[in-house]
Amino acid sequence: MGVFQEQLDQLEPFLTQFQKQLMPLVAEFQKLGLASQIGLGVVAFLFLSVVLNVANQIFFSNPNEPPMVFHLFPLIGSTVEYGIDPPRFFKKMRAKYGEIFTFILLGKKTTVAVGTMGNDFILNGKLRDVNAEEIYTVLTTPVFGKDVVYDCPNAKLMEQKRFMKSALTTEAFRKYVPIITDEVQSYFKKNADFKGTSGTTNISTVMAQITIFTASHSLQGKEIRDQFDESLADLYHDLDMGFTAFNFILHWAPLPWNNKRDQAQQKIAKIYMNTINKRRSEGRVDGLDIMSRLMNATYKNGVKVPDHEVAHMMIALLMAGQHSSSSTSSWIMLRLAQNPKIMEELYEEQVRVLGSDLPPLQYEDLAKLPLHQGIIKETLRLHAPIHSIMRAVKSPMPVPGTKFVVPTSHTLLSAPGLSASDPSYFPNPDLWDPHRWEADSPNAPTLGRQFAEEDEEKVDYGYGLVSKGAASPYLPFGAGRHRCIGEQFANVQLQTIVVNIVRLFKFRNVDSSDKIVGTDYQSLFSRPLEPSPIYWERREQL
Repeated sequence: MGVFQEQLDQLEPFLTQFQKQLMPLVAEFQKLGLASQIGLGVVAFLFLSVVLNVANQIFFSNPNEPPMVFHLFPLIGSTVEYGIDPPRFFKKMRAKYGEIFTFILLGKKTTVAVGTMGNDFILNGKLRDVNAEEIYTVLTTPVFGKDVVYDCPNAKLMEQKRFMKSALTTEAFRKYVPIITDEVQSYFKKNADFKGTSGTTNISTVMAQITIFTASHSLQGKEIRDQFDESLADLYHDLDMGFTAFNFILHWAPLPWNNKRDQAQQKIAKIYMNTINKRRSEGRVDGLDIMSRLMNATYKNGVKVPDHEVAHMMIALLMAGQHSSSSTSSWIMLRLAQNPKIMEELYEEQVRVLGSDLPPLQYEDLAKLPLHQGIIKETLRLHAPIHSIMRAVKSPMPVPGTKFVVPTSHTLLSAPGLSASDPSYFPNPDLWDPHRWEADSPNAPTLGRQFAEEDEEKVDYGYGLVSKGAASPYLPFGAGRHRCIGEQFANVQLQTIVVNIVRLFKFRNVDSSDKIVGTDYQSLFSRPLEPSPIYWERREQL
């Protein structure tokens, strides 16, 4: 009765206020003609819809389903509040309703399960119970292209991940570090924003370009990299904007961002197809790079991978990491500008560990730089690239430890970024502290051995052994069968970029404050709000 009374209390002032506003309108409509009476009918219909919607929540809720977030307007539900700031929405609703609750998102009942239980319940869900393809194909197919990733059966996707993972070996990483280093140094030599000894720049744009150049060259070779410039990097941004939340229902609409998405996809796919055709015509099909491997790959059913799928997988390979690496590297630089002392500690760590002459970086050096590793871990903890991970419910799912069953009419939503800011596991969770990953730090994570990945059962979903467990509070790369295969590459790429930028520059905020920009949640992949300017200064000895 307490919940009912709370909802009735919420409804009463609304009805009173609505009535006060409605009665003068009714009087005005009565003075006017038929057309205005139609308008009055619309207002009355909306009013009745709200009343019936609230009454349904109060008197007809299903006690066997997770509690519904109270909302006035049907279809809209909590869409606006969620869209403005998803993590804040999750925290607010968790405090009010508990670890599992349902809200209306674009007319769909969406059940959120948070905390370590929620991470495991959704991300480690069995294939017969949860499905990612049905949710994401409307977003990914226009971006990546047909017949890859979520535009194919899950078994085929697992094979495609296995093909692409072949470029992500330790041997490959040793080759990638010098390539990434050369790209970073070349970028700052050529970029007009970095002429002179100091200045300001929009760091988000800079990092978006650096990440696409370093990823394309290392993962896909110089032949592909030479076809990329700043304008093509911008095309990848246009592709990324195809991941807006509205595209769950408007992916087909001729909207400006969809038109740019489609044009970008066609242009980039053509680059890959032209390269594939040129290699075949010249007989160059036996290389060791990822494109050659895909051109020679065969599915388990004996069918060779078609060329259009090779091109689309090349887009997916680059895009899968671009949005997260671009966002994460931007946040790293913004955090360093917010904390110039930490940037100096990074420089000092390199001098102390690698030598005062700062020799060319090698892959083996990365493991010797724990603070650099801590920078990446801490930034991913506070700035999770993906704030919402969704699954379609394929069979009724009992929620462990509760009386609730999530029906097939709901969508499941996991928010692992929420547990990564839980004070139960991360002391002073809102503090960006890269030193917390040191064992003797007062802010060290209190994860316990139950979350140690090396202790967890391994499973091969078709692309190699990965940790089966998903009950950790820290899952920046997801978990389960859809865990990101590029986790190791992302760490190599980000750490190499950070090492080289720290050698070149000192950063601070333009106004010398310790402020940090807000987060843009327009896309499903959160990123810093733009513009995100920083002040840079070249190191004297360089």
